[in-house]
Amino acid sequence: MDGLRKLTASFVVSGPCGVAVRDRLKHLTAQDEVVLRAVGEHQGALVSGDLKARCADGLEHGAQTWAARKWELTALSSSRIAGAITKATHDQWALARRCQAAHIQNLEAGIRTLRHRLSLPLGAPGTKRAAGGYRSKSEWFRKSRRLAMLEARHAAAVADWQAGRVRVVRGGKRLLNTRHHLTEAQLSEEQWRERWEAERWFLAADGESGKRFGNETIRVTDSGEFSIRLPAPLAHLANARHGRYVLTGRIAFAHRGAEWADRIAANRAVAYRIHLETERGRWYLTASWQRPAVKTIPLETARARGMIGVDTNADHFAAYRLDRHGNPIGGPRQFPYDLSGTAGHRDAQIRHALTRLINWAVRVGVGAIGIEDLDFTSEKTREKHGRRKRFRQLISGIPTGKLKARLVSMAAEHGLAIVAVDPAYTSLWGAQHWQEPLTTPHRKMSRHDAAGIAIGRRALGHPVRRRTAPPPHDRSDRAGHRTAQAGPGDRGCEGTRPPTTDRPPGGPPPSGKRKRGTSASNTVRDAPSTHRWVQDSLRHTG
Repeated sequence: MDGLRKLTASFVVSGPCGVAVRDRLKHLTAQDEVVLRAVGEHQGALVSGDLKARCADGLEHGAQTWAARKWELTALSSSRIAGAITKATHDQWALARRCQAAHIQNLEAGIRTLRHRLSLPLGAPGTKRAAGGYRSKSEWFRKSRRLAMLEARHAAAVADWQAGRVRVVRGGKRLLNTRHHLTEAQLSEEQWRERWEAERWFLAADGESGKRFGNETIRVTDSGEFSIRLPAPLAHLANARHGRYVLTGRIAFAHRGAEWADRIAANRAVAYRIHLETERGRWYLTASWQRPAVKTIPLETARARGMIGVDTNADHFAAYRLDRHGNPIGGPRQFPYDLSGTAGHRDAQIRHALTRLINWAVRVGVGAIGIEDLDFTSEKTREKHGRRKRFRQLISGIPTGKLKARLVSMAAEHGLAIVAVDPAYTSLWGAQHWQEPLTTPHRKMSRHDAAGIAIGRRALGHPVRRRTAPPPHDRSDRAGHRTAQAGPGDRGCEGTRPPTTDRPPGGPPPSGKRKRGTSASNTVRDAPSTHRWVQDSLRHTG
């Protein structure tokens, strides 16, 4: 084990703390859309101004400046809308700060790699831990120029971090850059402008417990009636009392509708957000609320009914079922998905694959799913992998963050626990100990299938090694220490074998008489025994 990094302990992932459902706003009139667009544009302009003021405050922001900004926004909207705007502004600024810190760490990782490789002689071989020297003088020169560029970027980013400066694009940086590539995006300037303005609107309201139907600004009744409280400058557009506008459409959440109805009936907080999908010209309403924190089950409880080990790959999940002793049951299962195409298509593919995986886990009766705690933040840098562009694209295409969030949320609805394990050496050791022994003429084992077994055994607390080693040749230490498959105190399949005779070891024979055979000479060795130790084959149960 010398030279191997220390493995972190497995743990049960905490369950989701919030819920979000969405429904389409149907049967809207022309006047309804005019009102929604007017409110979105007005409040979007307020958010832009407040975000500019928050970024200008930087690290000098405090409770007094927050109160002053909210007081100014209240006169242009309402107290509740001003509170929602300032909260959204602070969340956006905090997100920009976290992204800035991640950018600095990424630059530091690239600088360390370049400095190490530039310090080596040309053509110096690399190791598994670090890359070697560059191949030629021209490549060395280009990388030295890139090092200078990264150091300049790092110095500028650190200066911004220390000064509290962040850079935020309301509407998204990707959509902003699309403006310069309209032909490739197959968009006209009018279509891009409509999408840009829709992304910069602000049609959201935080929930309030104790208020009628859980929200005073955007209200949805139990009968599906949908109304919005207009800001002060747009009060002349109201068609109901107290400056409210009631839309003609009705809302009926198909997913989690009963849970949502229970919350609004008890006047518990529900937050709403209105969004326009410009490609189809459809309006949507998203409702979200918080759930009470659920205590995570102990790790031993999650392991009691066995485990399904899942290896995450660029195009499929490789899963294998194991019992609580770590023995594989049945054959490998694969759940493919396609991550090409639009973001909506990729998201649908992930959801479909996870649904099939969870349904299989529920059907076989396991209590948990073991998965690698993947984090490619420092592994997909250009400096770390160099010419391995396809590999960088491969690991960059795996949606680890979205995958973990969706898996935890979907598994919690079926009573399944998620156990995260250290991903180190799972593919290597799985192929070494499990791929060849489980391969049969009727069952093909891939490296990913074997990695699923390694992940499941690590989640169960067992070593990845396949079986118990045979007994040593004698009582000396030259055969090394024995390994164990199951934990101490739980014999399972590795229990003591019954005696070959019909009497207990050391007991008298069935006749009740003991017979003593002739002793061999002290100068002559005993003949080798005809009984040999044979390892039982692996059990394959369906």
